[in-house]
Amino acid sequence: MAAPVIVEATVKQTATLIFMHGLGDTGHGWSSALAAIRPPFMKVICPTAPTQPVSLNAGFRMPSWFDLKTLDIGGPEDEPGIQSARDSVHGMIQKEISAGIPANRIVLGGFSQGGALALYSALTYDQPLAGVVALSCWLPLHKQFPGAKVNSDDVPIFQAHGDYDPVVPYKFGQLSASLLKSFMKNVTFKTYNGLSHSSSDDEMDDVKNFITLTLLFSITGHHQ
Repeated sequence: MAAPVIVEATVKQTATLIFMHGLGDTGHGWSSALAAIRPPFMKVICPTAPTQPVSLNAGFRMPSWFDLKTLDIGGPEDEPGIQSARDSVHGMIQKEISAGIPANRIVLGGFSQGGALALYSALTYDQPLAGVVALSCWLPLHKQFPGAKVNSDDVPIFQAHGDYDPVVPYKFGQLSASLLKSFMKNVTFKTYNGLSHSSSDDEMDDVKNFITLTLLFSITGHHQ
């Protein structure tokens, strides 16, 4: 697996964002946009997915966190691949914790397939995280929930989706958010009018505010 792209904190590091790119991209695809919005005390880690064949793209090899068979709601999913990718994300979280950053100062995020992985990894992690940023994505293996959830009900989730998304249907994002809201207490689903399968300045401003607020809360709500 390629080395992750790391944007170090510019002051003493007290928080980390681990952000997973979308299908066919690399960690470089998001690192500069995230570097521009993160607080100075936050390190940003943008890992690159392993290159593997993707069924949805006729078996063509590209960076992919797990195999995508279809983007139809309720279609077949690569359960072993999703769980193996989840294990590697949990390993990245553990590495940050070992370096002295507590779980409640770690934000998981991702776009599209990476956002799906961020949601699944956060819900199945056994310590409360600072929050989850889930852009233009869906909740994978959704039939496992809420049973598969081991994290706290209070972990803040910011889910965002363009209503003109031709790749991951907007309806898919909406359904995932409704399901998340049924068992998580702090879910925001934001719609960006006219946005296709991409990000926008408005969305990045909202991500910046979400990260700032969740980290502020993790200090004030943190009993030492």
